[in-house]
Amino acid sequence: MMLPVLTRMMCTSVTAAVLAAGANAFAQEPGEGQQPAAALNTIAEVFAALEACWIPPGLEQARAGMQITVMLSFKRNGELLGKPRITYETPGASDDERTSYRVAMAQALRRCTPLRFTDALGGALAGRPLTMRFIDNRKLKQAGATDDSEG
Repeated sequence: MMLPVLTRMMCTSVTAAVLAAGANAFAQEPGEGQQPAAALNTIAEVFAALEACWIPPGLEQARAGMQITVMLSFKRNGELLGKPRITYETPGASDDERTSYRVAMAQALRRCTPLRFTDALGGALAGRPLTMRFIDNRKLKQAGATDDSEG
């Protein structure tokens, strides 16, 4: 059984090299959101850690290709600085769909923050805004797998 790609996140407010490292998609079984054991030392590791905490809404509440972008900042010790702000949601999504993705985003941040940063990463990230985009590709990937098997 092929695992669905649940999300892909990208940072749009840091260097292009970090952007490329943070844009990798990771497959994850829903319900396995967990905080990393080791201290994080790179921005790419921060993205991977937050993505590992992300548990998207159930398929009955999901929307194919739904995107949600959040802007957030961290303190030196890995705690959130202020409140994360949703800056984009897929146009045409219903209020219920938007709400389910907002709740999933909030639960992921609550589940995994504060993050454990090395001193170097904490100093580098402290107070700097990060913009992260989550894309739910589960339904699109399933539809693509069906198309491939028909040919």
